[in-house]
Amino acid sequence: MDLPVMPPVKPMLAKSASALPQDPDLYYEPKWDGFRCIVFRDGPDIELGSRNDRPLTRYFPELVDLLATALPAKCVVDGEIVVVTDRGLDFDTLQNRLHPAASRVRKLAAETPASFVAFDLLALGDRDLTAEPFHERRRILETLLESAPGRTHLTPLTSDPGTARDWFTRFEGAGFDGVMVKSKDLPYLQDKRVMIKVKHERTADCVVAGFRRHKDGEGVGSLLLGLFDDAGRLHHVGVAASFTAARRKELVTELEPLRAGALDNHPWREWADAAAASRANTTAQARADGRMPGGISRWTGTKDLSWEPLRPELVAEVRYEHVQAGRLRHGGRLVRFRDDRTPDSCTYAQLDEVAPAELADIFAEAAR
Repeated sequence: MDLPVMPPVKPMLAKSASALPQDPDLYYEPKWDGFRCIVFRDGPDIELGSRNDRPLTRYFPELVDLLATALPAKCVVDGEIVVVTDRGLDFDTLQNRLHPAASRVRKLAAETPASFVAFDLLALGDRDLTAEPFHERRRILETLLESAPGRTHLTPLTSDPGTARDWFTRFEGAGFDGVMVKSKDLPYLQDKRVMIKVKHERTADCVVAGFRRHKDGEGVGSLLLGLFDDAGRLHHVGVAASFTAARRKELVTELEPLRAGALDNHPWREWADAAAASRANTTAQARADGRMPGGISRWTGTKDLSWEPLRPELVAEVRYEHVQAGRLRHGGRLVRFRDDRTPDSCTYAQLDEVAPAELADIFAEAAR
């Protein structure tokens, strides 16, 4: 490849805000829930780069063919890979696309084809656009995607905070994270948190049924969370993580009383037994159901996600963004432990149900 902006590129990042800022010099976009992707195209060569410098090209061959038709012969575009369904964006299905077997990749590409949503332009032809203001990059991007083929989309954009607030509420049911905010004059600054993201946040009381060690081996890296369904079955719904080093060590002591005999009658014992039986078998681990607390991560390939059970007696209040397919998306953050709550009170009934939104309406916003 010979581009004015060459891979790898560290995507421009965002910092969180609790409320939507208002300023006439700001633009607002829906926050897509998928895989961040920088597309590099130089003639017949197309590379899909991730935010972690791991190439996505082999996992999404259908996008390579699609973008060869949709994009100019020489460009670099920032966007998001998503899977669009009748229910909205489906992150679980998207994550299943990261499979090690080439035959499986081809099968999934046909069964659950991905879409690409563009929201920034880093280069066009021999011109490096990263120093240009965002409003200029967006103007050029709009001209490139005026007649893009299906499954290639331009993200909606507005300068009206009222419209952005409407998107924040209305688009959540389609699986969107919230709203992104960008200055009109913002250059493209790699790996810098210069954008703003406003995300949905709620709390739920969850059963703490296990934990994973931190990679340093000295503390708790994450708490495994569960919720009961109407039949009384405890489902693994996600984790609470992002603890300070001091808090990781404190949690080891706090959780120790719950470890004795934890596996004897544990509702997830079958998962623990299955994980132990296949610990040395990486193929079996890679095929493990993503709902299991343990297993090999599809994304990292070899990252150990083994877990240690706890007697499911502790309740934690957890801050989360939204729920998809019965799981907390993006993990949660521990607010506090609730000694005043019993585990059987931690049910799905406490979660907000958000009505689905029509993705066609969202894409129509961009067209207007």
